[in-house]
Amino acid sequence: MRTSLKLLLLFLVLSYGCRAQETLPYVTPWSGFGIEVNPFAGKVFKHEAKFTLPIPKLSTGLDVNLLLHAYGKKAWEQRRKYPTVGIGVTYINYGMDAVYGQCASLYPNITLPLISGKRLEWTLRIGDGIGYVTKDYRRIAPIDTINVAIGSHINDYAQFMTNLRYHVNKHWDVQVGGQFTHISDASFHKPNLGINMYGGHIGFRYFPVTSRPPRIERKLTRLKNRWLAQVRLSMAYVSGNTPSGPLYPVYIASGFMSKRWLSKNKAFAGIDYSYHDNIYAYLRNNGLEAGKEAQSSYKSAVFFGNEFLLGRIGIVLQVGVYLKQAYLTTDPYYEKVGGHYYIVQREHGPVKEFFLSAFLKTHKTSAEFGELGIGFGF
Repeated sequence: MRTSLKLLLLFLVLSYGCRAQETLPYVTPWSGFGIEVNPFAGKVFKHEAKFTLPIPKLSTGLDVNLLLHAYGKKAWEQRRKYPTVGIGVTYINYGMDAVYGQCASLYPNITLPLISGKRLEWTLRIGDGIGYVTKDYRRIAPIDTINVAIGSHINDYAQFMTNLRYHVNKHWDVQVGGQFTHISDASFHKPNLGINMYGGHIGFRYFPVTSRPPRIERKLTRLKNRWLAQVRLSMAYVSGNTPSGPLYPVYIASGFMSKRWLSKNKAFAGIDYSYHDNIYAYLRNNGLEAGKEAQSSYKSAVFFGNEFLLGRIGIVLQVGVYLKQAYLTTDPYYEKVGGHYYIVQREHGPVKEFFLSAFLKTHKTSAEFGELGIGFGF
């Protein structure tokens, strides 16, 4: 339940795992392989009223990324202007060990070029993985009931990074940029408000062979801007309101229409429904909404978004507006970030798509739950 993009990006990264052994006649082994190092400094910020922890004056860390340039082996790589995939390792010292502890994370990532020139480049990196935090909320020894931000040692770690990069030569790049990081376990254990941090960095990238491997360029067939009717069924688990309380299931069903565009995106809009067993238990335990507990425990919403297609991987950004809220209300809108891994992906036939899904649902910067599911396209 702690995963959002991590499984999907990991599939993408592992698909390049044997790149160094490829014997294409015009590609030197290890071409495009490099290491990226970014020391950074940032600031934890209060993202909701319940976040009562003291704010450190400064947080620092180090991000190291093993990266590999796509060179056009798959058609989507050319359509996406030859992105970079990587495995990142990050260490964060929040600057107040007694309260926040420290964090070490491992996360797959993808870097997309936004604007590219001969020497200058502007990019966006998206990553999601696992983070280990040394301090968490505990009611048993060692007792720590101050850290209401982190409910467990193992958390979801998400990072968004943008860079303005200068290509010195084929081996070296220097860069400056900003990043946003989020750590939480998506309400799997409470209290778990999460830690959000923004900051800036300077860094470099080094490529032992070359940062620009020879690219495969082909005349690509433009894919039809087709419409699909789609269904997605998911499930999540959240803990009750009591710290270290029991886990309750959440059931999510979504129906939507999608349209492919530019052969590399899918715009979509639809309706979703979620039933929250934790809210039902809360109403029963407190004698509220007698006889209407189930009716007061579901939410419905309309949503829209875009899916960025990377072969069998789809990175999804979704925004929803509630038509009906449950008894325990939240913001009038929500966000989901995650994606799809396509097991079936074809142009013809009654079932054109079958996929696995993973999402993190949030209200602004507060996570509600992480969900896993399956979906179809017709």
